[in-house]
Amino acid sequence: MNKKRFGVVATLATVTTLALTSCAANEGGSATPDGGDAGNESTLSGTLVGIGASSQGSAQEVWRASFQTANPDVTVEYSPDGSGAGREAFIAGGADFAGSDRALNEEELSGTFGKCVEGTSALDLPVYISPIAVIFNVEGVDSLNLDAATLAGIFAGTITSWDAPEIAALNPDATLPSAPITAVHRSDDSGTTENFAEYLYAAAPDVWTEEPDGEWPSAFGGEAAAQTSGVVDAVTNGTNIIGYADASRAGELGVAAIKVGEEFVEYSPEAAAAIVDASPRVEGRADNDIAFELDRTSTESGVYPIVLVSYLLACEDYQDDSVAELAKAYLGYVASAEGQAEAAEAAGIAPLSEDLSEQVASAIESIQ
Repeated sequence: MNKKRFGVVATLATVTTLALTSCAANEGGSATPDGGDAGNESTLSGTLVGIGASSQGSAQEVWRASFQTANPDVTVEYSPDGSGAGREAFIAGGADFAGSDRALNEEELSGTFGKCVEGTSALDLPVYISPIAVIFNVEGVDSLNLDAATLAGIFAGTITSWDAPEIAALNPDATLPSAPITAVHRSDDSGTTENFAEYLYAAAPDVWTEEPDGEWPSAFGGEAAAQTSGVVDAVTNGTNIIGYADASRAGELGVAAIKVGEEFVEYSPEAAAAIVDASPRVEGRADNDIAFELDRTSTESGVYPIVLVSYLLACEDYQDDSVAELAKAYLGYVASAEGQAEAAEAAGIAPLSEDLSEQVASAIESIQ
């Protein structure tokens, strides 16, 4: 089966389970969009400014709409300019919070943040878990199997034709065209790119020799497109073309199944959540700074390895108490069972597990 979008039944089942089991995760935080107890009239007001990952774009639209409806005197802005732009804006003080498809690194954490109290740091809050889909539009091909080495060769430019023996061996029943491959990558500094590259570097290091980064390696060619929408548009409107994008944006495009162990795994919310739960947190960080080292080489059955964990970045201590109040309420809603359920239905994310939801809720509650 060529799964072109998340299964609605599976997603709703996950949402229902989460809604029933995650109540504890929201104690002390906001489980409803009004930023307080259910049924209470909102007293929040002001504007909260966010910039960042375009992967979160669809989910942020839903989160903002629900939160602003419940809080009519609040405006939440989110500009999906990309992970790099979000981190830069948050560090410089141009945004109250940021969306990033990777956690802040040690160098960034050791610096200052424009909206935060001097001497304090920032928090990484994982709120958006999604597979990265390998999307394709190839003449006569409805389904496609790829392993790490072949995928790395395609994007590194060493496999250049769709009927190359490496691709043919993985797809014996497909009629592959004798046509050049056009591989599309992000032109902007992108967390999606960095997560995609992390998988290739971990799973096919002999082929993908460049260390992962948010910017595409200059040593590799391909066609560049700006942001998630640009990559999706290029693949949609091209021929014999392949790219990568947050799975929520795959639409009707073909999506490759990725070899894990001895099976080819199609993306799903459950497969994405499974690899996060099986992965360790980054060591040496504050308890409320939650960042993961994803196990990209897992061979466990049903695990999809090309996953991004997208974070919201916030101050642990804001200079402006009114901003802190808004940030705490909005982020609390985003991470709540209700917020995660809305994003799962609208954008196909994998809702936070009960354990991770409790960790994130505790971190948000610590914001001052």
